[in-house]
Amino acid sequence: MTAFALALIGFGLLWDTPAGVVSGIWKIIRTQAGLITDSISVGGMGAAFVNAGLVTLLSIGILRAVRMNFSGISVASLFLMAGFSLFGKDVWNIFPIIFGGWLYSRYKREHFGRYVYISLFGTALAPVVSEIVTVGRERDKLLWYLLGVGIGVAVGFLLPAVASFTLRVHQGYNLYNVGFTAGLIGMVLASFFKSFGHTFEARLAWSTGNNLPLAAFLFGLFALMALAGFWWNGRSFRNVARITRHSGRLVADFVQLDGLPVTLINMGIIGAAATVYVLVVGGDLNGPTIGGVFTICGFGAFGKHLKNIIPVVLGVVISSFFMVWSLNEPNVLLAALFATGLAPIAGQFGWKWGIAAGVIHASVVLNTGFLHGGLNLYNNGFSAGLVCIVLVPLIEALRRDR
Repeated sequence: MTAFALALIGFGLLWDTPAGVVSGIWKIIRTQAGLITDSISVGGMGAAFVNAGLVTLLSIGILRAVRMNFSGISVASLFLMAGFSLFGKDVWNIFPIIFGGWLYSRYKREHFGRYVYISLFGTALAPVVSEIVTVGRERDKLLWYLLGVGIGVAVGFLLPAVASFTLRVHQGYNLYNVGFTAGLIGMVLASFFKSFGHTFEARLAWSTGNNLPLAAFLFGLFALMALAGFWWNGRSFRNVARITRHSGRLVADFVQLDGLPVTLINMGIIGAAATVYVLVVGGDLNGPTIGGVFTICGFGAFGKHLKNIIPVVLGVVISSFFMVWSLNEPNVLLAALFATGLAPIAGQFGWKWGIAAGVIHASVVLNTGFLHGGLNLYNNGFSAGLVCIVLVPLIEALRRDR
C-alpha cells in the first residue's frame, strides 16, 4: 500500500513542480469541498495526486500506529481515502474527524483500533470542516476555524455509535455502511446550517480532457496489481474464480478468505473494468471518476467481484434508456460506479435483483444530495442504504412466499 501511495505522489510530480504542487494543495485546502469538487480542476493534476498520495500515507501511518493487522478492510479504506482525496478530502480536513473517533475510543476506554476504520471512512464528512472554515474566512477567522474543527471533532465522536446501528438497518447489504451513517448525520447538520440562513450552492468543478494520460496510469496500475497477484499465486490464476462464490455481504474479507494474491488479481480486474466502463460511455476520467474507480478496486478486497457488480451497473445502464439523463453525465457516471456498493444484493439474491437495485439506486441517488447539502462525500452510500431499507425486506418477503 505504501508503494501505491508513492505511485500517486510520483505521478503527481510528473505534472508540476514542487512549488506548483504546494500552491495547488493550498488551493485545495482553501476550497469548499462539498460534492462535486474535482481536486484536479481546483489545484491541478500534480497537486491532486500528491494530495491523494499524502492522505494515503497518513492513513497508513495511523493504521500502523494502532497496530492493525493487514486485511481486506485495510485495503478498502486506504483506496477509499486515496480516491476521495481527488475530490473532497485533503491533508487537513480529515484530521478533526479522525481525532473525534480517537476521543470516542478514550471515552469508551477501548483501543482506537476498534474504531479506526470507522474514523477513516467517516472522513466522508470532511467537507463539513471545509464548509464552516471557508464561510467564516471573511468574518472572524479564528472563531470560525475553531467552530469548524470543533464540529468536525464532534462528528468524528458521534460516528462510531451511529454506524454500529445503521449496519443493523441494512443488514450488511450496503458495503458503504459509513456512507449511510454520514448521510444521516450530514442531513441533520445541513438542516441546522439552513436554519441559521446558510445556503448550500450547487457545485460542479469537473475537469475534462485528461482521459489519455489518466487511462494509461490506471491501466498500468491495475496491470501491475494483477501481475503481482499472478506472480505470488504461483504464476497462475488458480482459485481466482472461487472469489465469486462470496455474496460480498458484510463482512466479506477476501484477503483473509482467499489470500492476498487472489485478491490482488480480483482488484486489478475490476479496477480495469471500471475504467473501461467510464471510457466506453464517453465519460471523463478525472478526480471524481477515478475516486469511483479506486473505490471499486479497493472493495475488490472487501466484497466486490465481477459477478456481483455487473448486474448493479447494468441496472443503471438499463435505466438510462427510459429516464431523462444520459450515462456520461457527471452525477450519473458516479452513480454507476458507486452503485456497486449494492453488489451484495446481486451476490446474495441473484442478478435480477442486482439489476433492480441498480435501477432504483440510479433514481434515488440523484435526489439525495440536497438533503445533506453535498456535505457527505459518500452520497451514493447514503442512497444505497435507503435502497436496502426498501428493497431487501421486499426481496425476503417475496422469496418466503415462494
